[in-house]
Amino acid sequence: MNTKCRCIAVLGVAGLLLPTVLVAQMDPNGSVGVTPYPQSPQNMNQPAAGQTGSTPATGAQSIQSTSMRDSLGAPGQTGQQMLDKQFVRAATEDGLADVKLATLASEKGGPDVKVLAQKIIDDHTTMNKEMDTVADALGVMVPKKLNKDNQAEYEKLNGLSGKDFDTEYLTFIVKAHWQTLHSYYMEATAAADPDLQAQVVKDLGMMHDHMGAIGKAAKAEGITLPPRPPRPAPATTATK
Repeated sequence: MNTKCRCIAVLGVAGLLLPTVLVAQMDPNGSVGVTPYPQSPQNMNQPAAGQTGSTPATGAQSIQSTSMRDSLGAPGQTGQQMLDKQFVRAATEDGLADVKLATLASEKGGPDVKVLAQKIIDDHTTMNKEMDTVADALGVMVPKKLNKDNQAEYEKLNGLSGKDFDTEYLTFIVKAHWQTLHSYYMEATAAADPDLQAQVVKDLGMMHDHMGAIGKAAKAEGITLPPRPPRPAPATTATK
């Protein structure tokens, strides 16, 4: 299959999957509605009104924290190709945190949290390996350890136990998954590399499944999760 046909095929898959993931998204607290994905990168880092607690440095935030050197790219690269590489680095960094924190939760969490944690370990280990393959093809050097914020969260969780641990862990990962879904959605609609785009679309389905599993674990443990991020206000036209 030539590159042109391949891109068309990937976009066709994205067109079929994204509405399912993005329109019929399940709220982890049990309600179903339209997922409030932003339409511009500058909206992706706005916190939910009144939202408190730990906020993961994932998705778009990780992309913004990438070294300025990375933004220069290689000669001849388009702007989107450079953004693709930044995305891969950020996604890999986030994936490392998902597995590391879930490993801790599999040891310290309540019964339902442990079941969730093992699912996240299994799924994100697979996702990380597949993203590493894409990174190799793109010539991207990916992170091998937690960033400062995720390391701080690991240390915070390591100092907790019982219900306090479960509440902090579930709150952190649900926020992390919302942010990751935002950034993956943006990348799925803009990626220049067809293999990366196909991987992102595939991973969106798995993370959507995780949102339901997080909600199930929280309900079983009697923990109320923070709400979905609010839908960004529609753009208004200035009146004369």
